[in-house]
Amino acid sequence: MRRRRTAARISGAARIRHTVRTRLLRRFHAARGAAGAGSVASAETPGFPGPADPTAPSHPTVPTPHPRRLPTPPRPVLLLLACAPGLAAVLVLALCALGIERTVADRAVQTAVAARQGVEPHTAPRPHIVPRGVWADGGGEANTVARTPPPPRYDDRVVAVFVHHTDSPNDYDCADAPRIIRYLAAGQTGARDWDDIGYNFLVDRCGTIYEGRAGGVGRPVTGAHTQGFNHRTTGVAALGTFTAGVPVPKAMTDAIAALAAWKLGLTGIDPRTTVRLTSSNSLSRYATGTTADLPALAGHDDGYMTTCPGAALSALLPEIRETAARLQGRP
Repeated sequence: MRRRRTAARISGAARIRHTVRTRLLRRFHAARGAAGAGSVASAETPGFPGPADPTAPSHPTVPTPHPRRLPTPPRPVLLLLACAPGLAAVLVLALCALGIERTVADRAVQTAVAARQGVEPHTAPRPHIVPRGVWADGGGEANTVARTPPPPRYDDRVVAVFVHHTDSPNDYDCADAPRIIRYLAAGQTGARDWDDIGYNFLVDRCGTIYEGRAGGVGRPVTGAHTQGFNHRTTGVAALGTFTAGVPVPKAMTDAIAALAAWKLGLTGIDPRTTVRLTSSNSLSRYATGTTADLPALAGHDDGYMTTCPGAALSALLPEIRETAARLQGRP
């Protein structure tokens, strides 16, 4: 009798999961079809080749996201239906179907899987990030970014962080950081004719983090920072030049670690691990279509033939990875 009741409960839960999954996926595909009818394809912003290389070839076109948040469950959500407890699976799909931010759904997946495995998810708090409006409005200065960026483009998630330096002077006052970022953005959107600043984030020597490329700091915005590897990555630029022998402020490296810990934690990535990325441009270190195993927290020179982010900052990347992992609560 008890076995029959248990079997009935399991069968009932399976039916509920199947019904909910079917209905939500029906809504999802219907919404995608509607979005596809009105979306516009545009060329991806060229990858940032580094200060010494003016070339910036385009990558394949990608669709501009529909302005409305659509129910787009990531693949792990669907996989979770088969392995997570019934209520957790239903909850995650419901989050996506209701249009909750993708990072929220990713965290729900991570939490549910971690709970099933009896471990805590490895995440880190979001550090303070100064919004781009603080630097983008130049108050009439000559180097104000006059161009209005087009609608941002997105990937499904961020699995790696590329660290850069801006090859600019180091002896600035931190109060001048917004002006310096405006200058960098004006150069990229002016002489280089890019649609927006290439970096997703910028960090000054005092450890202040600034939003760079438009699209939302918590979302997987497709950047233009590492030629061939702009997809599924985020670019963080250290304001200054950090060649061999140049001191790198600890406040700056701590801020980079905090940003990487938070951003990679959204998808459960250990900053000390390696990830698989596919090159989209043969002018990178890898031919187009080649899959490369790269550090989850990498230097620009890991993906492109350049001296960026400078020997001094590159030498500190192992320490930054360890700090980021600790901030995620990893042993």
